[in-house]
Amino acid sequence: MNLEFTHLLPPDFAPESRVWIYQANRRLFMGEALELEPELENFCAAWRSHGAKVQAYGNLLFGQFLLLMADERAAGVSGCSTDSSVHFVQEAGKRFNVDFFNRTHLAFFVKDKIETIPMAQLQPALNAGLVNGDTLYFNNTVATRAELESKWIIPVKDSWLAGRFSMIKA
Repeated sequence: MNLEFTHLLPPDFAPESRVWIYQANRRLFMGEALELEPELENFCAAWRSHGAKVQAYGNLLFGQFLLLMADERAAGVSGCSTDSSVHFVQEAGKRFNVDFFNRTHLAFFVKDKIETIPMAQLQPALNAGLVNGDTLYFNNTVATRAELESKWIIPVKDSWLAGRFSMIKA
């Protein structure tokens, strides 16, 4: 599986553009992804903040990560407009029977595919060598386009997880 995604991002969005990543609890089926794509495009085209159009971009990356990005140079994203995006993601989750809001499941790139591991099971996975410091981790805490491009898919040892879990095997 190729993890390259930066070529999909709009070239005219600023590095400080805000980013939200919603990780699904499973990979969406192709039909679901194809159904979601135009809805995501429609949401981004209609997204408003205090009546002003938000310069927005959305994509379903790797079939499992719903990405929303807003270039706030023209119009900032307010609380109400953020709420509308959360509502959109919640509705998509209901429709496709996926959970985009479970932050206790972490995603890793293991044996050429994306695997999710409950946070409570990460230390046993580290102890068993299923995950190690060099395993790629999807750091969904990134907040800007610049961070998305440089800090989203990173080795576990370079993430916040390294300070919280014992790296048994590196």
